[in-house]
This record gives sequence, structure tokens and C-alpha cells, in this order.
Amino acid sequence: MLVNHWIHCLVPGELTDHQWSRLESLLPGKPSDPGRSGLDNRAFVNGVLWVLRSGARWSDLPERYGKYKTVHKRFTRWAAAGVWEQVFAVLVKDQGNQYLLIDSTIVRAHQQAATGKGGAKNASLGRSRGGLSTKIHMASDGHGRPVRLILTPGQVNDITQAPALIKGFKPTHVLADKGYDSRAFVAQVEAAGAQAVIPARSCQQARPLDVEVYRARNAIERSFAKLKQLRRIATRYDRKASHFMAFLCLAASMAWLPA
Repeated sequence: MLVNHWIHCLVPGELTDHQWSRLESLLPGKPSDPGRSGLDNRAFVNGVLWVLRSGARWSDLPERYGKYKTVHKRFTRWAAAGVWEQVFAVLVKDQGNQYLLIDSTIVRAHQQAATGKGGAKNASLGRSRGGLSTKIHMASDGHGRPVRLILTPGQVNDITQAPALIKGFKPTHVLADKGYDSRAFVAQVEAAGAQAVIPARSCQQARPLDVEVYRARNAIERSFAKLKQLRRIATRYDRKASHFMAFLCLAASMAWLPA
């Protein structure tokens, strides 16, 4: 197992030339695209990364990234169009995953995330033990690099999202904690030709557990910890789920853009 160092390339600074060369062709605004060309796409993305890292208000955006209203407006358009979800999907496409790790984490929502028209309705916000929150459900490869992301209200049970997290993947092992111990889910994993490396709950029948393989599950826990170093992920400030997902997919995409 490799140490999941990928998030460090995001935290210290801006996109490197190598990262930008991989990302540029995946973004709107190319000369071949209809509409205006995104000549300042790199500055725009670096500006969004600055907000993602700092958690600051858009109005605090440094001038070197352009006018904050312009940057925010483009971010809003791209979030509504699912641009970062599409970029993330392309970057992880056809990646071979021997191990597939699944887990979730709860993100506390700032009070401003529930304001405005519609409130928390249909915004992946709910009440959990910590108050108003969103839950990030994630699947990662064996190195902790995210391969699928799902948002739900904070109180949603992990097992409800497990089938969707593994759908379409063909790993040899699926690793998860005992919260995912469900007869139906284990049967789904085995039907896909994989081994379920999931500890049995006390109320379930015991089954063999490969302890050495299970130790690899900490890679996804480290990934969540690194993601939450980004303040726009650690706390949800965005009212719209599409905006929060856009930030999350941008952060996750950095795993697939080596410096």
C-alpha cells in the first residue's frame, strides 16, 4: 500500500504546469467549444482552489485571480452543469482497482448553508448527532484515491449507499467497517466476484476475516482526514448541494493529477 500523499499537491499552492496540461482539455472554454473561449481558465481554477483551501468568502478572493463576482458566477454555472463531476469521472475512468474501500464521514454544516429559498430541502442536509450536517459517502482505490462520491443528509445510514458505491467496479476485495455488514450487501459483493473484507457485527453470523487485507482500509480514513484539511470540505458553507459537490469533486480530482 502506498501512503496517500496526493492531497499535499493541492494544499500548498496552485496548479503545476503538469497538472494544468492534464486538466486543460477537460474543461469548457476550449477553442473548439461553442461560446466564449476560457482564456483565463487556469487563473479561474486556481481561484476556486484558493477558496477551497482557505474556506474564505468569495469576496475575499485575491485580485490576482480576477474579479470575485466573475469567478463566483462561473463557479456557479459550472457547478449547475456538473462540470467537476464530469472531470472527476474522466480522470478515474478505467482505473484498475484490486481493492475497493468504502466509508463515510459527516461534515458539519454552517448555519448559512440552510438559509435562502427552500432551506435544507433537497440539499443533502439533515440532522445528526452533531446537528445540521451532510454525509459524504466515498469509495476509493487501495491507495485512498477517491473513485466515487455520494452526498446525503447526515442522518442517512451508511449501508443504504453501499450498493451504489461499488456498482460497476470489479475489484478482488471490498473493504469496509462493520457498519456495512449486511447479508444482502455481502451477497452483492460476492456475486460480483469479489471478497467482502468486512468484520461481522455481533448480531450476525461470524465469517472469516483476512486481517492483513483489512488493515489496508485505513487508506480511506487517511483520505478523509486529508480532505478535511480543506476548509470548504471540513465545514459546509454552501446552501446548494451542487456547489458543495463541485468543491468535493475538484478536491478529489487532484488525486488523479500528479504534481
